[in-house]
Amino acid sequence: MKKSKHIEQTLVLLKPDAVQRGLIGEIISRFEKKGLKIVAMKMVWPTDKQASDHYYWSDEEKEKTGMRTISAYKERGMELDKDPKEIAEAVQRKLRKFLTAGPIIAMVIEGAHAIDNVRALVGKGNPLQADVGTIRADYTIESYILADETDRAARNLVHASDSVSEANREIKVWFNENEIVSYNLAIEEILYSKEWEETREDLVRNDD
Repeated sequence: MKKSKHIEQTLVLLKPDAVQRGLIGEIISRFEKKGLKIVAMKMVWPTDKQASDHYYWSDEEKEKTGMRTISAYKERGMELDKDPKEIAEAVQRKLRKFLTAGPIIAMVIEGAHAIDNVRALVGKGNPLQADVGTIRADYTIESYILADETDRAARNLVHASDSVSEANREIKVWFNENEIVSYNLAIEEILYSKEWEETREDLVRNDD
């Protein structure tokens, strides 16, 4: 079966709160039931370096993150009178501290439009705004408001890459090439193969 150019790989991390709450199986099953394939998976307690490499942001990304944070505060009627890059760096420190707080599950997930499909299953970063039926909406009552009150990162269970370039960079933080397995699932014939639709017709012809 020819591999479609739309087959992607994305990085998914089940964060320390997902592990501590015993949600590993529940969350993984969401991806599997969708038809996505796990091609690498391991449990790891992140080091400071891994967390720093994972949450690496360019100056441009810091500017964008800081501006998003300022806008979010304005929507709540609050002013944040700080430099956007400084705000982003403070966010980074919180994210790194949270990620190193305990063991995580790191996965490479593969499938058609994997990046968009995984992010749709996970839901918005702020669980309070996530759509019902998504992982973050269904399994946590966390919010950015609660996180800000105690000056910590939001405990939103899952990280999922948001672009092909980000996925390619992040996967290298957590996995070596030889840890990513290439294999076929039986359901891939049903999901992707044109020939599968012709199976019954072929059987009827053979019976004749």
